[in-house]
Amino acid sequence: MEFKRQSFSDVVLELARKYSLPIETLDAPQQERLKEQLSRRDKIHRALALASGWFRANLRSPGGVAALDYLINKRDLNNGTIEHFELGYAPDKWDGLINHLQQVENIDTDCLELAGLVVARKGGQGFYDRFRQRLMIPIHDRQGRIIGFGGRSLEGVEPKYLNSPETEVFEKGKHLFGLDKAVDSIRRADCAVVVEGYFDVIALHAAGVRHAVAALGTALSNQQITQLCRCCDSRRIVLNFDADGAGIRAAQRAIGEVEQQALQGQIELRVLPLPEGKDPDEFLKNQGAPDYLALLENAPLWLDWQIEQVLVGMDLNRADQFQQVVKSLVELLGKLPQSALRSHYLQRVAERLSGGQSRMALQLEEDLRQQVKGQRWHGRSSRHGKPGEAGIRERAEAALLRLYLHVPRVRAEIRRELRSRDLEDFGIPHHRQLWLAISELEEAKLGAAPLEEICRGNNSGENLSDLDIPNLLSDQLLETNTALLQRLSELLEPSELQDLNLVNATQHLRGTTASLERQRVMRRCRHLIEAWGSQRLQSLEHCIALLLEADRKVPVNNEDGEQRIEVLFKELNADAIKFQELYYNERRYLALLDEQRCA
Repeated sequence: MEFKRQSFSDVVLELARKYSLPIETLDAPQQERLKEQLSRRDKIHRALALASGWFRANLRSPGGVAALDYLINKRDLNNGTIEHFELGYAPDKWDGLINHLQQVENIDTDCLELAGLVVARKGGQGFYDRFRQRLMIPIHDRQGRIIGFGGRSLEGVEPKYLNSPETEVFEKGKHLFGLDKAVDSIRRADCAVVVEGYFDVIALHAAGVRHAVAALGTALSNQQITQLCRCCDSRRIVLNFDADGAGIRAAQRAIGEVEQQALQGQIELRVLPLPEGKDPDEFLKNQGAPDYLALLENAPLWLDWQIEQVLVGMDLNRADQFQQVVKSLVELLGKLPQSALRSHYLQRVAERLSGGQSRMALQLEEDLRQQVKGQRWHGRSSRHGKPGEAGIRERAEAALLRLYLHVPRVRAEIRRELRSRDLEDFGIPHHRQLWLAISELEEAKLGAAPLEEICRGNNSGENLSDLDIPNLLSDQLLETNTALLQRLSELLEPSELQDLNLVNATQHLRGTTASLERQRVMRRCRHLIEAWGSQRLQSLEHCIALLLEADRKVPVNNEDGEQRIEVLFKELNADAIKFQELYYNERRYLALLDEQRCA
């Protein structure tokens, strides 16, 4: 499992097949079924391997001259690369492959149909070759076995690429083209590059960029991501799709499939946009591998790329387009579960929208923050609180204020933590009054702008530690609010026991802020559970019934029934699924906060 980076069951099945060993943990009927399955799969793999050999032979025959010329002169591939990827050619014959495999290799047509190599004629009168007059690209699994083919048209015949159908050994969503050849390079580079097409992978490998793979005509699936993550300790995955409209849509779909994993930090997802709308193959021909690797090293995170996509072609001086941009960005940033990360992106987006005007950037940042809060329920409603939580909050806020008053060196850090975790609005009224008084005092001494820069992390805040806030505050409250001064005497004059908590100030700060944020996340979880429970889930049976009824009225020539059912299920249950995903994100973040509290 460690060496091959595979799951236990895959390793067991592979070894059982390789050494013809029974798996003794199964009962007799199950063993027989497994033997039949392994035997059937072996026959399919053998038929595919023999077909590949025939295609390769045809490429070097007089009939394959045009295909070989295309590879060498138009794709700039040398013989070594052509052999490495086992490229071949299917001649323009209806029964060339069938006759060869039946007469020379003695493979029956049932096996060829199971392998996806032949198609039954209408009316059941025999079979014909699926691939004709096409450049043939074999697709391998992780073990290097051929599981299917991609066939590229050379004469402009549609479709441009014809792929093998899904079979017992070939499921598009479970495999990646080129992974068998890229595994070791992905481990060494600690990064996987995912491109769109077969020839993008082939061109990258030929140029020495051997940690590239391609999805097989579908958006990246969780299973494909899992395979890549097994090969890559950093779980860094870079999407490098074409820069045209179709490529951008493909990148957006791929991001949509793995967005939750990226948000939760399970993968480091990046997007590499190549300049001038080039695809990887074209870029390598014009610029070369060193320039490609340099761009790859600095590929932006998926969220940065999506922000740029929102801004592309938009005139921010026009009110309607500005409003549209803000709406899209709020929706995008509202997905972020962690306050620190949200604050970072809110600041960056506000700076972009302001055109470099610092005063406007501050106002925009606050406006965006409020809109994101409105879009993403922020967990401040007392309706979802529990008995006893108010006492915990009061103690945590008091501890935080005590640190601020009596440990001057951590004041700037406290302000940064409160801003990044979105905790600046204290929940206990007299604590809120005290924080307002402290802020007014500091603004009077330092100025509002420097104080804001400290909160944003752009100023070290050394001046804060020079202020004798307890005495200044006592004098101020003595003149203006003696009642509040009496209420806060415990904070201004801590006991010996409370002094002990001031020793490890930084640790105490992290644990206290995590505890406060944990309360809000718990309320958010309760809100999401309630919202999810109010949804009426539509069953798969209901989806199937709706599709059957629709097909009865308007027949659809679509063989992929499972995909249609899945799409309809997600559409009908979109809100419930959204609440589930949000709840899962909050629970994961809750675990992180608990680690911080324990530390």
